[in-house]
Amino acid sequence: MQCSVPLFDAVPLITVFVCVVLGQLLGRVKLGPIQLGGVCGALLVALLVGQTGCMVEGSLKDFAFALFIFAMGFSAGPQFVENLNLRGLRFGVLSIIEVVFVFGIVMIAVKLLGLDPGTAGGLAAGAATESAMVGTAIEALNRLGLAPDAFKALQANVVTAYTLTYAFGLITIVLFTNLLAPRLLGIDLKQDSARLAREMEDENGGEAGVPAAPDLVGRSYRVAHPGLSVAALEAALEGSVAVERVRRASASVPVAQSLALQPGDELLLVGRRDAMLDANALVGPEVAGTETNEIVLVERDFVMTNKEAEGRTVTDLRREAPVDVRHGVFVKSVRRMGMQLPSLGKIVLQRGDVVTLHGLQSDVDRAGDVLGKPVPYGNKTSLVFVGLALIVGLCIGHLSVRIGGVPMTLGSGGGALLSGLASGWLLSRRPTWGAFPPAAYELLKDLGLAAFVVCVGLSAGPQAAVLLREHGLALPVVGICVSLIPALVSLWVGHKLLRIDGPILIGAIAGQQASTPAISAVVQTADSALPVVGYTVTYALSNVLLPLMGPAVVFVAHQFSR
Repeated sequence: MQCSVPLFDAVPLITVFVCVVLGQLLGRVKLGPIQLGGVCGALLVALLVGQTGCMVEGSLKDFAFALFIFAMGFSAGPQFVENLNLRGLRFGVLSIIEVVFVFGIVMIAVKLLGLDPGTAGGLAAGAATESAMVGTAIEALNRLGLAPDAFKALQANVVTAYTLTYAFGLITIVLFTNLLAPRLLGIDLKQDSARLAREMEDENGGEAGVPAAPDLVGRSYRVAHPGLSVAALEAALEGSVAVERVRRASASVPVAQSLALQPGDELLLVGRRDAMLDANALVGPEVAGTETNEIVLVERDFVMTNKEAEGRTVTDLRREAPVDVRHGVFVKSVRRMGMQLPSLGKIVLQRGDVVTLHGLQSDVDRAGDVLGKPVPYGNKTSLVFVGLALIVGLCIGHLSVRIGGVPMTLGSGGGALLSGLASGWLLSRRPTWGAFPPAAYELLKDLGLAAFVVCVGLSAGPQAAVLLREHGLALPVVGICVSLIPALVSLWVGHKLLRIDGPILIGAIAGQQASTPAISAVVQTADSALPVVGYTVTYALSNVLLPLMGPAVVFVAHQFSR
């Protein structure tokens, strides 16, 4: 079929970027808490443009998908590996429930509705809102040995079924996590999040934020009261202030915990702004006009790799660390999978978390060396590291084993996903081995997936109407069931059996369906980042398990249809 748009026919790549841009704009349209997002928007636009006969030939589709799924695996790698233990299994049960029920419901639909393998793969991907499954399902179709026309038809069915069911799956999980789940649990999401946050505060009544979210300042004071020591002063200020310099008779005195302060000593204190109000009463008057410009406060990110720190909270580390390690160092924030965790005293740290330390350069470097590895400065990407990892992954994906006489392989997508997982985990342990900044892998994820779905959407456009006529409203109804039933089961299991707190459980359910729009809406409704604690675990696990399920759905559906 000849493309009816001369410009698109002359320069096919323009078609891709037009669909990506228009799809992103369409995806931004928001109705209440519901927002389709750029991927589904780009696919809808590509299906419409595909009606004109315009398409993009060549290997751009495969190239874009390999980059996307590698970057997705890389971002999830540290969290995925760290939760392959008994502690992570508690939340991992929810991701397993998601995979088992999605697979089971789709197979029931295959038998009752006579769905072909392509429609089954697209239904699973759309209803579970896991776009990566579109790619793994299409790769699986390509390994069935189908005739070119048959493969093209089934590929179109993947895309069309995904598009039809994605919107319904997304709306279902957003409404479930924000409205239905809190009612079934009998909680007010905002009030319960606030209550749980108070329970998770430090024993002394402050947040982990006593060291965790400071607005650091430096002030100079003159000692007016005898009998103080550096240790006694810092203890009286509950670790919120550190003595960084002592001047006695215009000469600097080495700072030590045992140092006895004398009236007239001039102290440079660094700490939280609000804690400085108490320093005036304990120490003496503030000294104006003294030299504090040479004291420069810095922020530095460290990947937590210390095994002894794993499983502890910020409060635990603050209490247990030797004075010479914790002196003058404040934890400003903790990020996991790019999402900032709430600064609460009972949030358990995991290896791979990015911890931002604040304080003097010497203090930050000293504590950071104990905590883990510094995140490299700059935005340079190590193309050697990324390229080698992709080569290894694609080679792994090419390996095959025969099951029941049928050759089974991970495919390029599965190999790239596993390589990304391993690479992300490796760099979280050895950040100096390579560089793949968050901005870089987020670009590859967004642009790679957008380009991939546009390519398949353009090729599927002319045949999309066939599937619509054949199944009509049946696919959206099944899509709602695929999204709702696993969420209901997980809510009961998480509440009754696993005893997970309501706000964290709701966040975990959003994560088990890998739904960023759902967790964004939950955080907004709760007015708290607390649900993110559950979300990051199940999101990392589901982002691996669901794409790997795509080939299984296609293979079993193919066996049913024979």
